[in-house]
Amino acid sequence: MSGTRGTRVLVLNSGSSSVKYQLLDMGDGGRLALGLVERIGEQSSRLKHTPLATGGEAREWTGPIADHDAALKAVAEELARDGLGLDSPELAAIGHRVVHGGQTFTEPTVIDEAVLAEIERLIPVAPLHNPANLTGIRTARALRPDLPQVAVFDTAFHTTMPESAARYAIDVETADAHRIRRYGFHGTSHAYVSRETAKLLGKDPSEVNVIVLHLGNGASASAVRGGTCVDTSMGLTPLEGLVMGTRSGDMDPAVIFHLMRVGGMSTDEIDTLLNKKSGLIGLCGDNDMREIRRRIDEGDERAQLAFDIYIHRLKKYIGAYCAVLGRVDAIAFTAGVGENAAPVREAAVAGLEQLGLLLDAELNAVRGDEPRLISPANSRVAVAVVPTDEELEIATQTYALVGEESN
Repeated sequence: MSGTRGTRVLVLNSGSSSVKYQLLDMGDGGRLALGLVERIGEQSSRLKHTPLATGGEAREWTGPIADHDAALKAVAEELARDGLGLDSPELAAIGHRVVHGGQTFTEPTVIDEAVLAEIERLIPVAPLHNPANLTGIRTARALRPDLPQVAVFDTAFHTTMPESAARYAIDVETADAHRIRRYGFHGTSHAYVSRETAKLLGKDPSEVNVIVLHLGNGASASAVRGGTCVDTSMGLTPLEGLVMGTRSGDMDPAVIFHLMRVGGMSTDEIDTLLNKKSGLIGLCGDNDMREIRRRIDEGDERAQLAFDIYIHRLKKYIGAYCAVLGRVDAIAFTAGVGENAAPVREAAVAGLEQLGLLLDAELNAVRGDEPRLISPANSRVAVAVVPTDEELEIATQTYALVGEESN
């Protein structure tokens, strides 16, 4: 970094009706503030802001926030109240989470008009996410046109997949014409967790083969060889792969034709079914793993079946990625379910002793915020719980890139 540039990075994650944000100081990696604006465009919009730097109480208010421009201005006002305003010379850059970068963006990228145009061109393969990401970027650039702004792409970490993993077995010309291939998502999480897992083992990422299981309401698995992704469970969209909170994951594509021909459903109705009414919520009516486990403890058979289907799919991917990698040094559980649901970790590993997977029941039962091993000391494959930190990963990549650009 040049001597005149600050050490703070604001990370923005703009959704269709929300903005999540964190302000980090890259000098020491500390968080200065974080917050969420939700229900943008409604009369009951809500902003919650936590000033971590001052140790103050979280501030929350509700009221109409018309659009993302108003939302970011409200965020700027909250930060300014803590002496952390967007006009601060300490602010080095703004890092934006962008869901889809296609094959074009393989690493963090300083945003200019050409970058914006390409993100917009990718909207057909990310219709729910890229438009919201673009809105957040354009609003932030209008507020601070002088400040470097960086796009960090969810898909970038997975662009190293070989063609044998990335291509679908459909007509090549048709696939290329419509940019149909497996892109993968949750890339910032998989990158961060695979690297932190290597650190936990006391090794360089280049020496370690890791299976990362990002288990939240959205869920994905990746096979990482020597720090490089070679396969991942999500595909053209985040619908493919594991059973998720509301998404079906892997399914015979002919089910769609059957629902159209026999069920009389439209493409929009099927889209809604598979993305919002399937997965755990479709199987048992709940997508919160804590509630599902509570129901199982009470003898609820639908909840038990949903859990069993979830675990069955998870085991299939663990086994598949053991085959893809050949040698597995560690499996890392992360995200909301992966970090907190000990029964999920126990069930996912149970019966896989021949693959070198063992759990220590006492270690698995411990809750904590730090990366930790939950396998016995003599286990051939380390099993770890590694809390993800996508905001820190975005801030780190943003700060490093802006430093390079300024040199």
